[in-house]
Amino acid sequence: MTDSHAPTDVVTRFAPSPTGYLHIGGARTALFNWLFARHHGGRFLIRVEDTDRERSTETAVKAIFDGLDWLGLTADASPVFQHARADRHREVVDTLVETGHAYRDWTSNEETGRLRDEAKAEKRAFVSPWRDRDPAEGDPAQPHVVRFRRPIEQSVEIADAVQGTVRWRAEDLDDLVLLRSDGNPTYNLAVVADDHDMGVTHVIRGDDHLNNAARQALIYDALGWTRPVFAHIPLIHGPDGAKLSKRHGAQAVHEYADMGYLPEAMRNYLARLGWAHGDDELFDDAQAIEWFGLSGINKAPARLDFAKLAHVNAHWIRQAEVSRLVDLVARDETEKPRLARALPHIRDRATTLIELRDQAGFALMDRPIVISDKARGQLTEDATARLSRLRPVLADQTDWSVDALDSTLKTFAESEGVGFGKIGPALRAALTGGAASPDIARTLASISREDALGRLDDALQHTK
Repeated sequence: MTDSHAPTDVVTRFAPSPTGYLHIGGARTALFNWLFARHHGGRFLIRVEDTDRERSTETAVKAIFDGLDWLGLTADASPVFQHARADRHREVVDTLVETGHAYRDWTSNEETGRLRDEAKAEKRAFVSPWRDRDPAEGDPAQPHVVRFRRPIEQSVEIADAVQGTVRWRAEDLDDLVLLRSDGNPTYNLAVVADDHDMGVTHVIRGDDHLNNAARQALIYDALGWTRPVFAHIPLIHGPDGAKLSKRHGAQAVHEYADMGYLPEAMRNYLARLGWAHGDDELFDDAQAIEWFGLSGINKAPARLDFAKLAHVNAHWIRQAEVSRLVDLVARDETEKPRLARALPHIRDRATTLIELRDQAGFALMDRPIVISDKARGQLTEDATARLSRLRPVLADQTDWSVDALDSTLKTFAESEGVGFGKIGPALRAALTGGAASPDIARTLASISREDALGRLDDALQHTK
């Protein structure tokens, strides 16, 4: 199966382990699986790999689903929890034992450790003494593990959709434990059983799982099941090319949400992180779904670039509905009318929602606003005299749009016989108290006519 796989056949899955937050690399893996399934009209599934009961937590499960929900990556069925399928996994192990592809191993932990050390010293794979012993010599009631009987005399080959053909010598692999002595199945066995039962056709995951593919392919073959298409994608590195770590900054999806990035921007950026469609950098979900294919995934690790992410996020802030941006940045209902008026005039300058909120600060001030000492220095006697003459002009202004206000301000400056530089700084001081704001016409349009006149009155009254 390739990118031309028949529609509706494709089933992908994202299978996180709930031992922590949803990592940015995991988010990209989920996105690639979602895009591939959507591209082919197939199904995207989620499986929580919670067999590590000591490290798996409900908090982590919630964090993962919260992250996926924020990203907008919705599965096409209820999630599967791997731990709940342990009986099915044991059933598959029994089948492997019955067909001779697995065997019971009563070697003690101490003896196994010693034999492993010997094998390592001799540069060969560990082989259990029970591989060729008569299982009747063992007592099923006594603690033991069940191991996969790998076919030593053959090589393992997979046609990876990203990495190309990859081969291993089976003799270099040990006989994988399928069932622990406590009766719990191991990761590689559970993954194969779950992927088969879920009908997964394409396993798209990080290339840190590439060696697992060798073991899993052998288990598929032993069970007579059709292997899925494997596609192992390179990991995400930091800007310096080193493996992504805390020193590179945010790693968890929720951190990016807290930093003011939009989910559509993260989908756009993450899709482009390790996958390409020509030189296209900015695209929506519909375009990503139309274009996405495994052949576009790079073999080299992708590098996280916060400057590019900021550029992408700024684009989607400009594209977003103002009402939605208001809901995202408002802290209470009273701020919403002010933000609704201001955001259209300032959002072109913001790269995150936090910046957008900060840049709207001048519009959220309550009267009388505090004027900084530096800004107060602009309110000279001449400047305040001009503001006094400007005040009735603004009071008569019926059209409070940017263009109309800009025209009025220029006309007033001409009537005063001065350049606007003699008026603007003082007017800005009166309107914003020295806080950052856009050009004067946009600043006026960002606050109501009533509020603008009130701030002007406050400043003039204070300078009398």
